[in-house]
Parts: sequence; C-alpha cells; structure tokens
Amino acid sequence: MLWTKNFSYFFLARTVSAFGDAMLTVASALAIGAIYGTTGVGLGLAAWMIPFLGCILFSGVLADRLSARPLMIAADVARVVAQGIIAIAFFVGTPPLALLLVCSAVSGAAAAMFQPGVNSMVPLVSDDLHRANAAIKVASSFAHLLGPAAAGVLYAFLGAAPVYLIDAATFALSGVCLVALRLTVSPATGTETSMLRDLAEGWREFRSRTWMWSVILVWTVYGIVLIGPLVPVGSVLISGRLGAQAYGWVQSAIAVGTILGGLAALRIRPTRPLAAGAVAMFGYGLLPLAIALHASLPMLLAAATFNGLAWAFWSVMWQTSVQTQVPLEMLNRITAYEVFGSNGSLPIGQALAGPVSGAIGGERLLGAATAVSALGCVTLLLVPAVRNLHRSPERKPAAEPLPTA
Repeated sequence: MLWTKNFSYFFLARTVSAFGDAMLTVASALAIGAIYGTTGVGLGLAAWMIPFLGCILFSGVLADRLSARPLMIAADVARVVAQGIIAIAFFVGTPPLALLLVCSAVSGAAAAMFQPGVNSMVPLVSDDLHRANAAIKVASSFAHLLGPAAAGVLYAFLGAAPVYLIDAATFALSGVCLVALRLTVSPATGTETSMLRDLAEGWREFRSRTWMWSVILVWTVYGIVLIGPLVPVGSVLISGRLGAQAYGWVQSAIAVGTILGGLAALRIRPTRPLAAGAVAMFGYGLLPLAIALHASLPMLLAAATFNGLAWAFWSVMWQTSVQTQVPLEMLNRITAYEVFGSNGSLPIGQALAGPVSGAIGGERLLGAATAVSALGCVTLLLVPAVRNLHRSPERKPAAEPLPTA
C-alpha cells in the first residue's frame, strides 16, 4: 500500500518544500533584482550554490550517522529563520545586500542538509519505492509549475515581504510533517571513525559501482555543455526572437512534461530501469535543437514537453535504482556524492554560456549541446553496467537509526 500515513506526511513535506524552493528562486530574482540589479541576483545565486556544494558531502556523512530526518527538520528550521529575517527586513525597509547574501548562504547550506534525505527517507516510509518516487516527482513537478507563478503574482500585488513570509511558512509546514512521521527506529551505526574516514568510505562505495560513476561522469559533461547553458542561452534566444512571454510558455511546457513523465513512470516498470531511462533521455535534446533551429512556438512547446517528460522519467528510474541498489547504511553518503557530481559542473556551464555563445553564437552552442545530449545517451547504453542493471526487489520499510551521542 502506497498511501500510508507516514508516506502521506513525507509526500506533503516534499511537495511543500519543492513549492517553497520554486517560490524562493523567483522571489529572490524579483526582490533582489529590483534593488541591486543583475549583479545582485548573480551574487545571490552564487551565495546559495557555493555553501550547498561545500556542505553536501559532509551532510551525507552526518545523515548516515544521525539519520536523515533530524537534519531535514533542522534544515527546514534554518530556512524558516532565514526567509523570516528577509521578510522582516523588507517589511521595515530596504535590506542591505550583505544581509540578503548571508541569508541566501544559510538557505544553501540548509538545502545541502536536506538533500540526502530526499533519497534515503523514501525506503523508511514506503515499500513501493518505484511508485513512491513517481508520485513525489509528479507532485514536485506541479509545485515547480505553480510555485514561480504564485511568487510572481504575490510579488506583483503584495511586494517582497509577504512572498518571503509565505515561503518561510512552506518550510515550516514541511518540518511539521517530518516531525509527525512515526518510524520504526533501530540503533545507529557507530561513530568511532572520523568524518573524513566516513567520507572516504562513501567515496570507495561510490567508486565501486560502475553504473553510478558512469552516469555521474556523463552528467558532469551535461552540466558544462548541455544543462548549464540551456537556461541562460535559451532564455535569450527565445525571448529575443518571440518575446519574454514565449519563454514563460516554454518553461510551463517543461513543467507539464515533467508531470507527464512522472505519470508515465507510475505505470511503467522496466526490467532494466537505467537503460529505459537513457532511451527516454534522447527526448531531452529536442529542446536545445528546436531553439537552435529557430523553431516556431508550437514546435518549441512540443520540444519542451518532451524535454520535461524525458527528465522526469529518467529521474524516477535513477532514484529508484539508487535506493534499491545501495545499502541503506551508505545511502546518504552516496546520495551526497551523486548530487555533488550531478550539480557541481552546473555553475561552470552557466558561467561559460555567455562568453562561449558570444564567441560562436548561441545557436551553435545549443547545436553542440544537442549532439552532446545524444552522445551521452549512447554512452550510457554502451556501458554494460548501466545497460544491464536490473530492477531490484522492493525493500520493506526500513528502520530509522537512533541518533548516537
């Protein structure tokens, strides 16, 4: 049975947290940009991403030592405080940039504490990991579809302070749902070793799984050449040719595609999930191709829908594979490594997008990104460890380790 009380609480926590994250991105861009311009927005994004990448690996170690739920609750509390401080600052006047950057850094570090539990908590609350991941993906896609729109409307009518206050409330609700979970507990693994040794052990476990590091290597290249440049270059090319509203429609089409991809994953259980996911990922490259070819708006929307569908379907296949193939006592650390590897190259791609597109043209850059997208899928299918990875039996809901002294 999927919809147990524990899974329902966790599902709600993940959904409102995703909604809060989606609101935060738009709220920060609008509120900071209105005061400090593009430079302020860029600094705010960097202030969030640097602590996130710097903390994610150690968060995985802590989550394996203490269990993920306390860290997730602490992360929600930290984000409530950070967003609440910004809301108060906007209520009383114009917040200094330094305060906004500090709160953004706190939010980034908190997101790193929250992230390992996104994977490792699912086996604690469900015995049908595939359907659980698909249901969470659908809900998160709705959250990412509605969150930016809600933030934009609220900002236009109420200003920055209420948006940040509502955003803080979403993280408060997430924390309450996590506290409400009633999980079976078991003794935690010992903490006699140092954190660095635990981190090294996690690296050895990560490195020993060819299917995992092969995927992360492909995603590292994707971050630099495909995923990183797609938003900055795509937004400029689409809005410059068809208007800013057209780019908004494209983003909405991506969100619709992710909902469809999650729904498809609810019904489809391939025997070889990563192979099926790699085949689906061929659809991801349709969007940069359509942008590079100056496709009409209907063609862009169709390509964007396939882009989102491919991404969501792959995500469910990947998350379920990680959760069922990795020992539970190592899941947080390995999740931290795969998140770090998947996201670490994104800032490089985003930073290089402007200079490279200026040198060779945005269309050529996205054309190269399309080719890299297809080559990455072919590479995954050619790696036997990825292609032949079979679906593992679902686990019974596991026990949450008790925190140790």
